[in-house]
Amino acid sequence: MTAALATTELLARAVPVVGGALGLGGVAVATLPARVRLRAELRRRWRTWALAAPLFLGAFLAGPPGAFGLAAGLGVVAVAEYARLAELGRGEWAMLTGAALLLPLLAWRAPERLGLQAAALLLLAAALPALLGGDAERGFTRAGRTVFGLLWIPVALCGLVLLGPAALAVGVAVSFGDVGAWCGGTALGRRGRLARPLSPLSPAKTWAGVVGAAAATGAVLAALGAWSPGLWAAALGGCVFGDLLESMVKREAGVKDAGSWLPGFGGLLDRIDSLLVALALALVVAA
Repeated sequence: MTAALATTELLARAVPVVGGALGLGGVAVATLPARVRLRAELRRRWRTWALAAPLFLGAFLAGPPGAFGLAAGLGVVAVAEYARLAELGRGEWAMLTGAALLLPLLAWRAPERLGLQAAALLLLAAALPALLGGDAERGFTRAGRTVFGLLWIPVALCGLVLLGPAALAVGVAVSFGDVGAWCGGTALGRRGRLARPLSPLSPAKTWAGVVGAAAATGAVLAALGAWSPGLWAAALGGCVFGDLLESMVKREAGVKDAGSWLPGFGGLLDRIDSLLVALALALVVAA
């Protein structure tokens, strides 16, 4: 079966699954009583989901060019938010932006070029602004944060292009997994062992949320006909570690959200943090 045919068949399964979930979610948030504390936020989040889901699915409907466009678009916005969080200069921001455009393009048109040679060039490019600027005080910090940003955002987003239909399955599973984690934490995370936080970085993230994310990601992958131990582990790992990783970055930066333009979520990084880690793990599984 060709990748294009597999993607088409997966989309045929994904559209009713996502559409049904949005429909049920819309009814649920519309009928929430006024006394529910999070009613306004949940409604904002649903509206964002309703706009983002067609864009994500539509990108894969357009084939490899659509996957490239999705990866590049997400990358450009995400690296801009990251550069602000990491207090990087214009040189680092420009380099990260260039990588966010170039790496998905290579993944689409010349994936064989994404090897050790490309990694060596990226390493040098990450340090170049600080080297040329002679920054003896923060140069190493700037270079290290730039390398981390490269791996976290542009490299991970190459998975949208390289993984083909698996990227679609992981993206949908992670979206449901984030909701499952919230539901699991709300239902099971009030007391007992499951109420223990995963990390001090994000005390609200508990083992109950892991249970909810595991159930949701597994169920969605099965519904899409794409379940495998590797993809399930990648999606679950993204749901568990993605938010913690971004929380670590934001805590050092002293901010609550990566941005404020995405209703109900904050910034783009606040929405795709799980997806980034899941794609990186899926690339490892697929290697």
